[in-house]
Amino acid sequence: MEILGQMNFARIYTQGKLQSVKEEQWDIQPEGFHNTIRWNVGHIFVSMETLVQRALPEYEPVHAEWIPLFAPGTKPADWTVEPPTNEELLTALAEQPARIKAVLEGKLNRSLPEPMKIGNLHEMATVEALMDFAVWHEGIHSGIISSMSKISVY
Repeated sequence: MEILGQMNFARIYTQGKLQSVKEEQWDIQPEGFHNTIRWNVGHIFVSMETLVQRALPEYEPVHAEWIPLFAPGTKPADWTVEPPTNEELLTALAEQPARIKAVLEGKLNRSLPEPMKIGNLHEMATVEALMDFAVWHEGIHSGIISSMSKISVY
């Protein structure tokens, strides 16, 4: 259950970072970065949804229509549809932890249907291990958001 507390902590941190991001910064791709703040926010949300589905195949991701926009390897330059608004993304981020916690309670010790591997570096075999990864992953992208917001010049 500790990992669900860590998930909440990571999300509070992410939401705090987003409070200081100016509206006009969301869609700027600073030199040296592969994506925008909007993409990173959507990616955090979509990654959590798809990782929970990987852990529990019966789980239906919320906002599945966002997956093609924010999945790994995607980028705003390739978007052919309008992405979610800042407000939609912020609302989705705010609602996600309680929903995910309710879905995962009592299931953290379950084995994954198929272990998730990250190259030859790491393998995760339980729901809890996958959630550890999800929390770490969010922290990485929150740091990217923080960096991007500091180097954007107006």
